[in-house]
Amino acid sequence: MAKRDYYEILGVSRNATQEEIKKAYRQKAKELHPDKNPSSREQSGEEFKRVAEAYEVLADAGKRRQYDRYGHAGPSQGFTFGPQDFRRAREAYSEFGFGGFDDLFDLFFRQGGRAGPRRTRSHRGEDIEYRLRVTLEDAATGTKMTITAPRLVACDRCEGAGSEPGTSTTTCRTCDGQGQVQYRQQSLLGSFVNVQTCPECGGVGEVVDQPCKRCRGDGRTKEKSKISITVPAGVETGSRLRLRGQGNAGVAGGPHGDMYISIEVIPHSTFRREGRDILSTLSIEYPQAALGARVRTETLWGEETLTIPAGTQPGTVLRLKGKGMPDVRGNGKGDQLVEIQVRVPTRLAAEQRRLLDDLQRSFQED
Repeated sequence: MAKRDYYEILGVSRNATQEEIKKAYRQKAKELHPDKNPSSREQSGEEFKRVAEAYEVLADAGKRRQYDRYGHAGPSQGFTFGPQDFRRAREAYSEFGFGGFDDLFDLFFRQGGRAGPRRTRSHRGEDIEYRLRVTLEDAATGTKMTITAPRLVACDRCEGAGSEPGTSTTTCRTCDGQGQVQYRQQSLLGSFVNVQTCPECGGVGEVVDQPCKRCRGDGRTKEKSKISITVPAGVETGSRLRLRGQGNAGVAGGPHGDMYISIEVIPHSTFRREGRDILSTLSIEYPQAALGARVRTETLWGEETLTIPAGTQPGTVLRLKGKGMPDVRGNGKGDQLVEIQVRVPTRLAAEQRRLLDDLQRSFQED
């Protein structure tokens, strides 16, 4: 069936002013109020939908120009009647001094049957994230610690109900307890029904008549909670740990969300990590590099003996197997890679200089 002309629906001429359009819309809305039509509420709601759609298009200068040029094929392609449109229509209606607009809105959004099964107020709490800084040593060995994290917990005054003790909640009039409302979108391809969360109750299907004084109706309050954490060996910056049920409390008895721990490993003054390997440097004396030696060096796991082969050159990298970082999945450890630096003395005793002179002459003779 062809759609009626918007100007005809509002009963105004095509050259009507914006004020005349608004006045006509207000008058039509008044006539369609449920109190004036107790025996035909559904029919009034359907007619109000057409009146509201006509006003939404003709009250907008851009949509009106498009409609005047292309007819229903123009503005209806982008027309939706959601919460934003409801607020505009509500303001235009209430300016005229009428109340009870929610009854019309209720009729409009409930056209076409129920949006779905009745929903309960309870739903899962939000997930939260906490950034945890650990030392490289703790990342290598794993550790247990207790953190203090802000999160939402069930209000102890109303026990999470959101209402003052002794009071209760009522079914949301906007969505009739469904938690969802429908709105219809018209396009060249036909009519589409869209469903969205009810703007009045936030999708829970019920509203609180007397909000709890402590939590203001949310059913939850902020708290700094102490939470025990086990950091597994091998974590690195960017690792994420999941603590089930340690997030925000659910609404109206719903389950807790989860907490995600984002790991940041603090840079070390001596060691640098590359994957599972640990990089370090070791300075030795020239004779040790030339003759070879066995020296002690630091690792994440304590001191270890490192064998310096004779003739070791500056920049040589020696490997200590199994002294790196463990794999977080338990697949062994990496290695420690030690870069050798040879110290060149800047001050020499007389005997040291004589010995080096003798060494230099022996090289020249060779």
